[in-house]
Amino acid sequence: MTIRIAIVGLGKIARDQHLPAMEKDGRFELAAVASRSAGVDGVPHFTDLSELLASDVQFDAVALCTPPQVRHTIARQAIDAGKHVMLEKPPGATLSEVEDLKAAAQAKGVTLQTTWHSRYATAVAPAQTWLSGKTIKSVQINWKEDVRVWHPGQTWIWQAGGLGVFDPGINALSIATVVLPAFFLEKATLHVPENCQSPVEAQLTFRTVTGAPVQADFDFLQTGEQSWDIIIDTDGGELKLSHGGSRLWVDGELKHEGPDEEYPGLYDAFARLIAAGGSDVDVSPLRHVADAFLLGERVTAPAFIE
Repeated sequence: MTIRIAIVGLGKIARDQHLPAMEKDGRFELAAVASRSAGVDGVPHFTDLSELLASDVQFDAVALCTPPQVRHTIARQAIDAGKHVMLEKPPGATLSEVEDLKAAAQAKGVTLQTTWHSRYATAVAPAQTWLSGKTIKSVQINWKEDVRVWHPGQTWIWQAGGLGVFDPGINALSIATVVLPAFFLEKATLHVPENCQSPVEAQLTFRTVTGAPVQADFDFLQTGEQSWDIIIDTDGGELKLSHGGSRLWVDGELKHEGPDEEYPGLYDAFARLIAAGGSDVDVSPLRHVADAFLLGERVTAPAFIE
């Protein structure tokens, strides 16, 4: 079965990841693009989803790649029109928005997928297997990158609902929520630039349900080498996931590495969900971010200038 899919919001993530993943997966056909400023050669182009829905272009699904602040309205519009919806991360600006979309998709009988792409990094599943049966003693998460490299000119990320440093940090939390036992926030410090509404840096302290401490350090102004590491000390040795989950180390020895298959994995899962008539709506990473905003101490940081 060919799934005719439209991309809504043709920005960096859509061009870098979604389009190549669609092209690689023969089950998908790019039917249209809805974007205010960009299009794809040879593909029908519309300024927004309303204009696309009013046209005679036939499509089955939507990959929603807009900023999170407007995601709920557009996703609800697609669901109400009977379209399957893939939500880029984070799936919404609030937890209640995602709950509404989940209920609407179920009522309409369409597929809704929250896409935590880092879970599809090639070393995450082997890490889950290695950790099985081991007692976790402590966890250190270091997720540090340069926003000026990965999100150039994207001012929405500093506005309310844009998440700031939690936009990349939520990727670490998406891995942690599948490789660790349940964990809960104890305290957080959020460094918010004086000219922004979202943090540029954050330190989070969690504790697992079994009592192990989990420390997460997020930084959006990292220069030089970027860090996407999760280090887990256990009674059976130290596991390290590096390079965003694509490399697995045990006691300093590289045990597994592989190519970037995150978005192909997402599209494979989306196709299988549509075929099975199911949905996958997981808000656990976003819930931890919401807890950080609720519980965290806000510290004023210098103005951010790109």
